[in-house]
Amino acid sequence: MRPSHAVRGVLLDMDGVIYNDDRPIAGAVETIEWVQAHAIPHLFLTNTTSKSRAALSEKLLGLGIRAAETAILTPAAAAAEWLRTAPVGQIALFVRQTARREFAGLPCLPEDAERGARYVIVGDLGDLWDYRTLNRAFRLLHNNREAQLIALGMTRYWLASDGLSLDVAPFVAALEHAAGREALVFGKPAARFFLAGAGRLSLGAGEVLMIGDDIEADVAGAQAAGLKGALVKTGKFHPADLEGAVRPDAVLDSIAGLPTWWNRP
Repeated sequence: MRPSHAVRGVLLDMDGVIYNDDRPIAGAVETIEWVQAHAIPHLFLTNTTSKSRAALSEKLLGLGIRAAETAILTPAAAAAEWLRTAPVGQIALFVRQTARREFAGLPCLPEDAERGARYVIVGDLGDLWDYRTLNRAFRLLHNNREAQLIALGMTRYWLASDGLSLDVAPFVAALEHAAGREALVFGKPAARFFLAGAGRLSLGAGEVLMIGDDIEADVAGAQAAGLKGALVKTGKFHPADLEGAVRPDAVLDSIAGLPTWWNRP
């Protein structure tokens, strides 16, 4: 199926676009079935770092969506892939246990280590963040001036079941400020993440539409990388998102509006 416009493939955010927490968004399952039935190149591109790709694949299957692990790109998977070709060094992981699977086989420090890290990787720990944990990450950076801080995405907040909740970016920003160094970002809004997604679809950046609920991380980030960006009015969307400097290439009431947008004249 070839649309009348330049877009040939889609990158799909998950939380806030396909589901909210554990609840599917109306029309999402049917829309993904439509995408797959029409053989539209697609990839689930998410900043979620609390789960492995295997767990995310199982979650989608539980909603009625078939997606192999290879159809999902997460910051943890991208960072682990990069680390396997980077200079060898000990890794300090600040991610949930379920996400550690992506780093299997890499040299990881014990969870109480405060020295010896060449790479300090920060993901979404949610309620597991406390002063001691954040301070340990700082000590690992401070004790090795060559240590690289790695951020698994730079999303500011997300919509949890009990309301808006802080995501990775605020904790990374605190560590950047305290340690006096800039994080290497794997995940949205880093251009390399969007371009990696487009590359996996074997499409040029301008042929790909990123669909998300975050006007900055999803839409602005994608546009800065040369992709198109669509904003859905679900998840953490707020009407004020449409009043700022970022202008989405498409605004959809929900992911269910994708087929109509795709088939427009």
